[in-house]
Amino acid sequence: MLKLYMSKFREQVKLEKEVNKAPSKTMGPAKVDVPSPQKYLLKHSKEPKLAERKPFKYEDDELHSKPPIPARTDKPLMGLHSNKNFIKTNAVENIMTVPKKPQPVYAYTKKGDKQLLEKSGLIPKYIKKKDYGLTPEYLLQRREEVKKAQEEYDNYVKERMREGAMKQLSGEERHNILQALKKNWDELHHQYQGLSVVTDTAPKKYRKERLEQEMKQLEKDIELIERHKTIYIANN
Repeated sequence: MLKLYMSKFREQVKLEKEVNKAPSKTMGPAKVDVPSPQKYLLKHSKEPKLAERKPFKYEDDELHSKPPIPARTDKPLMGLHSNKNFIKTNAVENIMTVPKKPQPVYAYTKKGDKQLLEKSGLIPKYIKKKDYGLTPEYLLQRREEVKKAQEEYDNYVKERMREGAMKQLSGEERHNILQALKKNWDELHHQYQGLSVVTDTAPKKYRKERLEQEMKQLEKDIELIERHKTIYIANN
């Protein structure tokens, strides 16, 4: 006779089930206690209570604040004497003191209203910078990158020309191609100006669009050849 399968976690599941059991866990208690009539909900009772208001005071008030005024009943200290010659001391201090340099200002109205010159932007402070007159670092880096890219391109072109895969157009060939393209554009432009003003049929509309497209392509080719002095073509 075959034995009935029994999981080895059966006892653990029973224990967890008993531990998690609690009366009225999902539906709540069967009867809820009614609140007392004396404990009714008061107005503003559920609003958050703010902290007690305190007078504003800076943190360093005690360091910079002056001492309080003495009361009328306070008696001054009596019997204090000093041998200091205040007249002579003040005279020596004034003689030895370095006079303050006046701050440069500028008047910005006809009535003489003044402001500090240093913060006005009229003083060229930038000429005193260490890097004044020097090329910025990012421009030097950009120049090196462009130079490196040009060298790589030149090496690639030389290698391809050595293999015979491409050749460079001469100045005469470039001039002939450019003149031929301009001549084709003039012919198309002459045909375009001979078109009817009213394009009321499909063939007229199609011919006008075709001429415009061909002229636009020729203009792009002419601009490309005029912009680049050196042109390479692939050998078939």
